[in-house]
Amino acid sequence: MERRRRILLTGWFSFLEGEATAGDLLALDRVRDGLRHTGWDHDVAWSPGFRPEGPSLTDVRPDAYSHLVFVCGPLHGPQVEQLHLRFPHCVRIAVGTSVVDAGNPALDGFHHVLARDAPGTAPTLDLAARAPSAHTVPLVAVILTHGQGEYGPRRRHGQVAREVTRWLSGRDCARLELETRLDPHDWRLSTTPAQLETVLSRCDMVVTDRLHGLVLALRVGVPALAVDPVAGGAKVTAQARACGWPALLPAEQVDPGALDHWWEWCTTAGQGLAGRIGSRFRSGAAPDTADDLLRILAP
Repeated sequence: MERRRRILLTGWFSFLEGEATAGDLLALDRVRDGLRHTGWDHDVAWSPGFRPEGPSLTDVRPDAYSHLVFVCGPLHGPQVEQLHLRFPHCVRIAVGTSVVDAGNPALDGFHHVLARDAPGTAPTLDLAARAPSAHTVPLVAVILTHGQGEYGPRRRHGQVAREVTRWLSGRDCARLELETRLDPHDWRLSTTPAQLETVLSRCDMVVTDRLHGLVLALRVGVPALAVDPVAGGAKVTAQARACGWPALLPAEQVDPGALDHWWEWCTTAGQGLAGRIGSRFRSGAAPDTADDLLRILAP
């Protein structure tokens, strides 16, 4: 009986020891998009470490497929060789891959190799380049601290960071970890406040438990979802009140529901308020203690 025509799509994103990179998954999207315009059905085998819901290579029945397609990445290593042993009856095709060693067993097991680069051949466009356009997601700066020992037993910094980062991992957004600390010797950190504010101004939101994470976000008109990491409230709470900024959670009230509420507010009404507060800061209309200092020093 003729085996049903069905493709299993694999790649380094299928292996437990492999990596799921953005480029690999965009290449996969390019192949899947092309298959939608054909009569071929297909499944994707996922690494249990990346998508535990699967299906994984150990879940699928090899006899359910007539073809195996390996997408993107280098053709080498025992994981790729094992595919030839597990799916010996399939037509095995590698697409958008790199050929590192022409005599490698991982390469020899494929019936067709449609390489993006190989010795002695002209390179072809990587599959990720023509992948379907991804939907736009918010860019969120994350500024958290684990320090501030001066607050003693009132410190909830570790707990707040764990709960906030766990919640953030479930939001569909681009996360950018930042530091307010400046360091001219560490290329990963800003050297001047202007450099940090330039980055913040390009973000859609800031999630922070730092006083200056809140203030610097509002300076550039970007909404901040602020959490006070000190039990009972401390300087973050006081500064949010001074700025007239409502998107603040006490350490004792950090949970996914409350975070979701302020997320929705920051992406809607909070945008306008952040812009108005930033304008007030820049115009000098917001009083601060430097005004009091100048009055004291006035002749």
